[in-house]
Amino acid sequence: MCICKHQPLLSLVKTLGPCRSAFAEKMHMEGPPMSRVLIIVTNHGELAGEANGTYLPEVTHAVHELHGANVEFDFASPLGGQAPIYGEDADEITRTLFADPDFSKALSETAVLKDVGLSRYDAILFPGGYGLLFDLVDNADSHRTVKAMLERGAPVSAVCHGPAALGRITIADGTPLVAGRNVTGFTREEEVDYGTIDKVPFLLEELMMDSGATYQKRKAWDEFVIEDGNIITGQNPGSAGAVGRSLVARLT
Repeated sequence: MCICKHQPLLSLVKTLGPCRSAFAEKMHMEGPPMSRVLIIVTNHGELAGEANGTYLPEVTHAVHELHGANVEFDFASPLGGQAPIYGEDADEITRTLFADPDFSKALSETAVLKDVGLSRYDAILFPGGYGLLFDLVDNADSHRTVKAMLERGAPVSAVCHGPAALGRITIADGTPLVAGRNVTGFTREEEVDYGTIDKVPFLLEELMMDSGATYQKRKAWDEFVIEDGNIITGQNPGSAGAVGRSLVARLT
């Protein structure tokens, strides 16, 4: 098990070039793609009556790292189609990538998860946002995907609320997948600070501890990533780039 800490990404915003993704017309980097990541997003678009879904910076900052390493990515969701998002204007990286029409189109035309051929992918990523607390956390197709990838030794990564997608998965003998694993994710303190403590259906850190994981956290909003075997988890939105770098280190 390796615990990795990095400097906060928000201080490292750089100019983003053309998006390295599945869009052939946007590929301007030299050489063939080395790997491909499946980014699994929610179809649930509200929290306590307010628009929600996937928090886009948790996608874009990870993708920024994948792009720099010539790693491709695609989107899938339980139902396919439009992925509800928020935070499109959060920072320069996110605004630049969201302005790419092919990237935005991909978010509006996500693949149906159960129809995805996993043999094409070398890793998966669950970005956060609150939507997945209502669908991916109990989704059978998502659970099967995670187990299939881990069984063949592929990295499974998640950031912020994303680790909730792992919290209710069980292995063949009924043991929770995360039991005995070192993990992190959005903290109670961060929920309080963000004003969502009374809006969420459950607290991520309690889900992880109830499932037998060794849940670890740092100061609210500090960047923090844990790698335990092939499970990579990041604490909060500011950890998305570090999760992306951890994936790149495994895939390149």
